[in-house]
Amino acid sequence: MSTSAATAELAIQAKTAVLRSEGYWAGVWKRLKRDPVTIFCASVLFVMLMIIVFAPYIAPHDPFQGSMIRRLRPIGTENYPLGTDELGRDMLTRLIYGGRLSWFMGILPVALAFVIGTFLGVIAGFVGGRTNMLIMRVTDVFYAFPSVLLAVAISGALGAGIMNAILSLTLVFVPPIIRVAESVTTGVRNLDFVDAARASGASAVTIVRVHVLGNVLGPIFVYATSLISVCMILASGLSFLGLGTRPPEAEWGLMLNTLRTAIYVQPWVAVLPGVCIFVTSICFNLVSDGLRQAMDVKG
Repeated sequence: MSTSAATAELAIQAKTAVLRSEGYWAGVWKRLKRDPVTIFCASVLFVMLMIIVFAPYIAPHDPFQGSMIRRLRPIGTENYPLGTDELGRDMLTRLIYGGRLSWFMGILPVALAFVIGTFLGVIAGFVGGRTNMLIMRVTDVFYAFPSVLLAVAISGALGAGIMNAILSLTLVFVPPIIRVAESVTTGVRNLDFVDAARASGASAVTIVRVHVLGNVLGPIFVYATSLISVCMILASGLSFLGLGTRPPEAEWGLMLNTLRTAIYVQPWVAVLPGVCIFVTSICFNLVSDGLRQAMDVKG
């Protein structure tokens, strides 16, 4: 085969790969549009994201300014539609600003764990042998402890604080992502197109970057999105126990802790942070399920 013919064939193959990729993502979007639950939950999350991003322009009051005269006002109070907390601070404002920290502590650890876990899992799955055994046996050590207990233990050892809580949550979620990444990479590394790339003389780094990552990032990403709700609940739990956010910062888990003594006085005001945590977690879970079904070509 001449050089020009080989070049033309490679161009056709590249164009075909691009068209297949475009067709796949078009199919994913088409399936998502037919899933009203996923679209609704994604819309709720988008609205919440816009509210917390533009909190300084939306929040009606200062989140830290309180008054003992107006403490524990009920829902529907004039100028305080969601009442006030135990220090007389506006609950609506505190919930809006609290969403910033709750979302930050729910998404950042999963994002860091996604990067670290994908890197280690792909190496373990592609290289195999002793490298795989070393990485996966260390991962199994973390699986010996429940995630809640492990997060509390690490946070307790490091001390209270937002950054320590983020570090502990990242360490908790790296092992499950490593396991998923290793599993899907092991299934891809022996496929025909990877063998063809090896036969053509491509380096291991090129094979992983061009052929492997494109086929494994999707499943890993969908699994990681399902961990955001768990991470948000764990982060709120750490703040509730005094191992995460510190007063007077607004964070949903910390607000539950400070309002627990008011549950018999203003129960509806006291449960508002818990409602926010519940709604956000459910929406993230349903969006993750919708993404998994939309990206499942066989399904």
